[in-house]
Amino acid sequence: ELKRSLYALFSQFGHVVDIVALKTMKMRGQAFVIFKELGSSTNALRQLQGFPFYGKPMRIQYAKTDSDVISKMRGTFADKEKRKEKKKAKSMELSANAANKKVIQGATQNAANAPGTAAQNQQVPDNPPNYILFLNNLPEETNEMMLSMLFNQFPGFKEVRLVPGRHDIAFVEFENENQAGAARDALQGFKITPSHAMKITYAKK
Repeated sequence: ELKRSLYALFSQFGHVVDIVALKTMKMRGQAFVIFKELGSSTNALRQLQGFPFYGKPMRIQYAKTDSDVISKMRGTFADKEKRKEKKKAKSMELSANAANKKVIQGATQNAANAPGTAAQNQQVPDNPPNYILFLNNLPEETNEMMLSMLFNQFPGFKEVRLVPGRHDIAFVEFENENQAGAARDALQGFKITPSHAMKITYAKK
């Protein structure tokens, strides 16, 4: 459930390759979210810093080294295995910081492009504006926590209502129809899982 909630939250910012959450005492309360693009991780880091997650504000920072998944994609995994000494880790950290500075520009471009991707998915037949949104095409594992985390980023969010016996639909209530409309436009076609793009319409009055 933790991994699914993290996926729902972070995949708004780009393609999430993997999420690693270990249950050992040392690693408890930590998780690694691995993005395909560095720009996506920069964007997520800025937008979600301090975001309340399971009742606690998240503290987010860049990982000190590449994840195994990324190393394998880049073909540097074998080198990584040999390079466990702390000296080299330090120089990697410095070069990562330099790379991160370059990336902030890319992240702002990503953010500018994001609404375009939502707009392409907007051919959803709709009802007249309403302060309640109707969600459908939700995956089986959807829960109230996940949807609340997605929608409570938007002003005016009041509550999520799941429909007993139906996992694929839900209602989200806002204080007024303008606030509901802003959330609908931002999250239209959002993929809670890679195979389920959420369809959002205004609920029938």
